[in-house]
This record gives sequence, C-alpha cells and structure tokens, in this order.
Amino acid sequence: MYGMKVCIAAGAVPKLPECDLALFGFDFLGEVNYESELAGKTDKFEEAARLSRANGCTVICGCNTVSRGAVRRSAAVAEKGKLLGITDMNHVFGGEDYKSGAYLGLYQTSGYRVGVVIENDLYFPETVRTLSECGCSVIAAFAESLRGHMPPLLARAYAYLYGVPVAVCAGGAAFFAETDGGIASSSQPVSLFGTDPRNNYRLSSSRLRGMAGEERADY
Repeated sequence: MYGMKVCIAAGAVPKLPECDLALFGFDFLGEVNYESELAGKTDKFEEAARLSRANGCTVICGCNTVSRGAVRRSAAVAEKGKLLGITDMNHVFGGEDYKSGAYLGLYQTSGYRVGVVIENDLYFPETVRTLSECGCSVIAAFAESLRGHMPPLLARAYAYLYGVPVAVCAGGAAFFAETDGGIASSSQPVSLFGTDPRNNYRLSSSRLRGMAGEERADY
C-alpha cells in the first residue's frame, strides 16, 4: 500500500478513484475571467472546489486566468470544498502572449506539501529545487500539451536530483517520476499513481575558494 495516491485526469470525470491528490489539465476549467467570477457570472473556481469536496481529495486544475485583459497560465488549488489559491506561471518566453506570475506555489493539503509548477517553469531547475527545499511531498507540474520529449525527462531528472516525486499532467499524457529515477507514463483518461513520500537526506560538503584571510568565530 502506498502512503499517497495521485490521480491525473485528462478531462472532466464525474467520480475519481480514491486518491489524495487529483490533477486536471487546462481543458477542464478552460479560461477563467476574474471579473466574471467576482460578479457571479461564472463559477469555475467553485466548480473545482465542489469537485474536491465530492471526491474528498485535493484538486489542482490548470487554467488560463484573465484579469483586466492580462492572460496568465495558472493552476487553481482546492481542498474539501474550499479554494486554497491560484498559482501563476513565473517564466514567459519571448513571443508568448502571457503575463508572468511572481510567486512559487506551495500548499499544505491533507498532511502533504504540494508544490505547483506550470508549463515553462519546468525548464528552470531552481523552481523545483526551491520547492524541494521547502519540504514538498510531491511536485504537480502542468502543461497544456506534451511538446516534445523534454518534460518527462526533466521530471525524471528533478525527482532523482532533488528527492521529490514529480507528477506531470500534459494534455492527454500523464507521467509520474519517482526519486529512484523510475518513471511511469499513461495516456488513459484517468491514471492513478502511488508513492511513499520520504524526507531522505545525505550529507554533502564542498570547498569554497576565497575568504582565506577572514577570521571566523564559532557561535
């Protein structure tokens, strides 16, 4: 039996298998306009919250959010019927019509710490490394579609190097990379992966050039 179960769904699923964390791609919520949400014209964030309550798990949905004309790649995080927050993609490449976010997504949910990585952020190792150092149990990565072979390779490398499992939801493809270097993939509408989150550390030392004449004191 695994300590944590992660479900990755390719589209709207009325009932999920028993899991602790469920990831939905960008096609589930689609585009979410903050002004429409606040005015009560739409309730897409509430839809994610209802899904988390109905299935008794944490739900993270990729989406495009719009605020005063600015479009961002985002992910909505909900648990037990409550919206916990929205995380935006922090890195925008030239030629893309998106605005960048400013913060890392780290959420405490049901006894686990979940880090959220969106699209381009997967190409920046410091993002995953920082989330790992903050004690993440799992990294949830989102992409609208699987573009090339790099996302699963990066997920596998990060999981091994930084000691945290990485789940990737990329359109109709699902990947789950474990800390031992193994990776599982699926193209099923609903994929279920299991893991045992651990905080395993090893002592590492390095040499620093310079500061030879500095006096040091132990405190």
